[in-house]
Amino acid sequence: MTEVAVLTPDPADPSYAGQWPGVLDRLSAALATAGIKARPTPWTDHVESAHGLMEFPLVLPLIVWGYHRDHDRWIEACATWAEAGAALANPAEVLRWNSDKRYLAKLAEKGVAIPPTIWTDHASPAVVEAAFAATGAEQLIVKPTVSGGAWRTLKVAAGDLLEQVLAEAPEGGAMIQPFLPTIGTEGETSLLFFGGELSHVVNKRPAHADEFRIQVQYGGQYRRLDQAPEGALNLAERTLAAIDEPLLYARIDMVPDADGQWLLMEAELIEPDFYLGAAPEAGARFGRAVAERLGV
Repeated sequence: MTEVAVLTPDPADPSYAGQWPGVLDRLSAALATAGIKARPTPWTDHVESAHGLMEFPLVLPLIVWGYHRDHDRWIEACATWAEAGAALANPAEVLRWNSDKRYLAKLAEKGVAIPPTIWTDHASPAVVEAAFAATGAEQLIVKPTVSGGAWRTLKVAAGDLLEQVLAEAPEGGAMIQPFLPTIGTEGETSLLFFGGELSHVVNKRPAHADEFRIQVQYGGQYRRLDQAPEGALNLAERTLAAIDEPLLYARIDMVPDADGQWLLMEAELIEPDFYLGAAPEAGARFGRAVAERLGV
């Protein structure tokens, strides 16, 4: 049986200790359908040297949860893996740039539609006040450019006492976007691609219409769709064409605006949840994509 490495969280980070083993079990079962065995190893064990990864024909960074809180070491690790030529999928260079959401600005320059976004080195009250004036929005979303799982992401309303609300704002680079009410009413839609082919589509609804976080820990509800909504597949394909990398997997997250135009929220290329709970049959498709990459 071919064995591949699956990178897991830092053992010193207890945040995900009760969650990632279950995800590993689902990934292991998916890979087993193609005769592939998963061996877990913490990504933090391979920051300075890729020696421990070189024995594997493929390394999957699919559970590197928490890297956003240790971003300097993550960048160092990506450089180590790239220099050593470790068989990362997705490629180490993709793992580097995809860890900072400023990549969205570069995709926008290539014609990919994203929400109106103000980029800043610090989300100060003055910057947020200027963003209200520039956008005319009644509510803004303020989030770090390096983040995950809605970490340190805030919704700010016009008239809020910004000094208080922004006490938990990102300390470094941030992005500011108008709150899109369609997130509450239509949810966020994710298109999952394995080996460049569309595998499945999942819609994620927040707990209520004023909520912007669709993660399950905030009450998000996920359901599989039989097909991509009109226009969504076109945006996903344009996004992947603009990225133009040999991706083993990709999750393209998007929402419609008030006029029904699809807008890219994220291209998740590092450790996306594949939502196998909502689409269990997709596990075998991922296993086949990995087997094809390995040539087994």
